[in-house]
Amino acid sequence: MKKFINTVQNIWKIKELRQRILFTIGMIAVYRFGSFVVLPGVDPAMLATDPNQGATDLLGLINMFSGGSFNRAAVFALGIMPYITASIIIQLLGFAVPYFQRLQQKEGESGRKKITQITRMLTLAITLVQGGAYLTFIRSQGAVDATVPPSVFWGANIIILSTGTIFAMWLGERITDRGIGNGISILIMIGIIATLPSSLIYEFQSQLGSGGLIIFVMELAALFFVTAATVLVIQGIRKIPLQFAKRMIGRGNVSMPVSGTRDYIPVKVAAAGVMPIIFAQAIMFLPATVAGFIGGQSGTDLAANTLVRNLSDPFAVPYNIIYFVLVVAFTFVYTALLVNPQQYADYLKRQNAFIPGVKPGKPTADFIDSVTTRVTLPGSIFLGLIAILPAIVYLAFNVNQAFALFFGGTSLLILVGVVLDTLQQIESHLLMRKYDGLVKSGKLKGRSSMQTIGSDL
Repeated sequence: MKKFINTVQNIWKIKELRQRILFTIGMIAVYRFGSFVVLPGVDPAMLATDPNQGATDLLGLINMFSGGSFNRAAVFALGIMPYITASIIIQLLGFAVPYFQRLQQKEGESGRKKITQITRMLTLAITLVQGGAYLTFIRSQGAVDATVPPSVFWGANIIILSTGTIFAMWLGERITDRGIGNGISILIMIGIIATLPSSLIYEFQSQLGSGGLIIFVMELAALFFVTAATVLVIQGIRKIPLQFAKRMIGRGNVSMPVSGTRDYIPVKVAAAGVMPIIFAQAIMFLPATVAGFIGGQSGTDLAANTLVRNLSDPFAVPYNIIYFVLVVAFTFVYTALLVNPQQYADYLKRQNAFIPGVKPGKPTADFIDSVTTRVTLPGSIFLGLIAILPAIVYLAFNVNQAFALFFGGTSLLILVGVVLDTLQQIESHLLMRKYDGLVKSGKLKGRSSMQTIGSDL
């Protein structure tokens, strides 16, 4: 406890770090305030749902990521999700379209600035489409004031929703530039955390009412161990050792050979991160979406309707079996897109480096590919288990859906990833000024703290 207090004091002593943290807190406060400002002409009471029910469909997932703004019909109802969608689309285009590949691989700021500009324009287009769909949803729920002219309702609120998303994106960029951590990720994390207190209180009251206070404590302990296991897997890497050839340093007559230095290629156990779960969720939302367009409520469609319900309920057994398989498959696919063994082999050859016991060229690429595949297998299984863990907790232990979502899935992975990245940046500020870090032994393994050649590729 004393070390923690000393660390907090050291953080406060560093003027730049203190200003960055306070700036981040201020931007978060602005974002949360906007999530309670209701759109004009809308009655949010008509949209209210049980806050203790989980994200059982796409709308519930968006509401969770927006911190409840979606169900409150707030100016930040769409949150930062259109920007995330646009970023994912651009990233996927970078794997398939040569133009975007050249932009992503282009050195200097010009390529990144072009990608940022395209992402922003795509975000605006997605916001306009999603904003129109959201206003249609509001009207279908009877939440629109009848005295408001339709033209005013549509025109004003489309502009407000688009402005809200662009402003949220601007807040995230400002946090990244002048605050601490990745701004966009922090806003998503804050939206998820906003639902945690009410979920905890509801679970506590339900367990207390049934005399299960010990069970509630055990649930908190289980959540702690699941979070700790997630941290270990996200931080876990397999180091492929490298050997650099001897080099001569010095000038003229004063030169000496330097023995080969050692480095390593870090292969992450969960290199794909949260993306496989996002892709798998998108696929699992398709049956309900298609059924909504096709319709069909007759008796002959009873079996089909039952199947659609099972494939649309995140807490149903058939849903989770297919969900698990999709997450494992997408983990291998996305890791293959991210890790290019041939690119590593070419880079090592240019740097006069090699893997001990492995010949340069194709054997090196094959070796890296085999190691990546072996490491990805347990990582993919873990991601699959994390994805379906909320359903297991809900079905086996009768935990309320909103609280069960924090035991796994996108919620847990985003929370852990964002917190680790932010702590790593704070750790860097402390170590640069020769203060003790956030941990007594070891270090937070982030992109900037690991010895890796990956950033040069």
